[in-house]
Amino acid sequence: MRCSGPDARAIAARVFSSREPLRDRVVAYGEIVDAEGVVIDRGLALAMDAPRTVTGEDVVELHVHGSPVVARETLRALLNAGARTAGPGEFTRRAFLNGKLDLSAAEAVADVIDAESRAAARAAQANLAGGLRAAVDAARTALAAILEELAGAIDYPDEVPEPPRERVRAAVDDVDAQLAALIGDWERGRFVREGVSLAIVGPPNAGKSSLLNALLGEERAIVSEIAGTTRDVIEEAFAVDGVRVRVLDTAGLRASDDAIERIGIDRARRALGGAAVALVVVDGSRALDGDAHDVLLQTRGRDRVVLFNKRDLGTAGYAARDAAERDALSGSVFDPATLDAVRAAIAHAGWQGESIDLARPHLASARQADAVARGREALAHARSTLSAGDPVDLIAPELFGAVAALGEITGAAATEAVLDGVFARFCIGK
Repeated sequence: MRCSGPDARAIAARVFSSREPLRDRVVAYGEIVDAEGVVIDRGLALAMDAPRTVTGEDVVELHVHGSPVVARETLRALLNAGARTAGPGEFTRRAFLNGKLDLSAAEAVADVIDAESRAAARAAQANLAGGLRAAVDAARTALAAILEELAGAIDYPDEVPEPPRERVRAAVDDVDAQLAALIGDWERGRFVREGVSLAIVGPPNAGKSSLLNALLGEERAIVSEIAGTTRDVIEEAFAVDGVRVRVLDTAGLRASDDAIERIGIDRARRALGGAAVALVVVDGSRALDGDAHDVLLQTRGRDRVVLFNKRDLGTAGYAARDAAERDALSGSVFDPATLDAVRAAIAHAGWQGESIDLARPHLASARQADAVARGREALAHARSTLSAGDPVDLIAPELFGAVAALGEITGAAATEAVLDGVFARFCIGK
């Protein structure tokens, strides 16, 4: 239980009893008691004095046993002693307001908490360590340097010469290139954070559920020789190169008179429509029937991976495939080499197989991407002014606008509304 604020020590003294008084950064053993003095638990207390704390305020932590009852009663004792429960992200917000971390790092805290894959956690840690702040500050510093030269030339035209147009243009172009790189990483970063949605589709008995089980490494979906066994959409997840893949196993796509099966087929089509990548599985051991031709036709022109399954039983369907499926895979879902090929093909279709540098700073939210986009828009106006041959000092408002937009990312120019929006996504406390 963490308590932060100027009264942290006084509140702790009302609920924690030990032989020695609490000292800065020294762990003490004692009893946690309620308002009547009844012992709730025996545990540890750690006091940390401001400003060398995570929030920049006095902090006291009570380390108790993990019983839900003990935790609840300890919290109740703290509330009775004068504390209150923290709001969403309040500890991190106090850390930001007290200069312990910038706004991009604060958002990275939430990303670490929400991470659902090793890649997402590593990417969030890169921003938490200040990678994005460093990149943004470098861009803002470069623009501020131009503004300082312009200000000097405007205020003291006789003593300070106007900066050369070409040098200003080169500096603006360089900053714009840096921001363009951040925008480029934004989409790839989304794959790392959110994962890639993948729908496994195909006619009945093609081996879709067997492929899902093989990719997951467990018997998640029921496998049967009876056509139409899968009636509903099954959602699971696995990792490819550390990136989370959210996979949907769907009902076989075919014409059916069964009302319940048709519901499953309709859901399968909706899942296919909403997925970033389609993993199309057909029986490649025999000539393709109408249902197989239909699903191959429906998925052309979009990101997909095609697997002609059951190679161990034959390759008639694969050998007669159309030109649109020339790059299709042929194999068996029970063959490890086939599974490796499927994973590689998913990476290529999902994020073009690019190696994502998780240690590189990246934009982690739509808010940050919007700020960079507005910054680039302002720089585009500045470049147009320079290209038109207008006086160089006319670009000052655009450069100020770009600096302000980038400042929203780190919090240097963030409004209360922006802060409320950022910390609203946090879990209670933290």
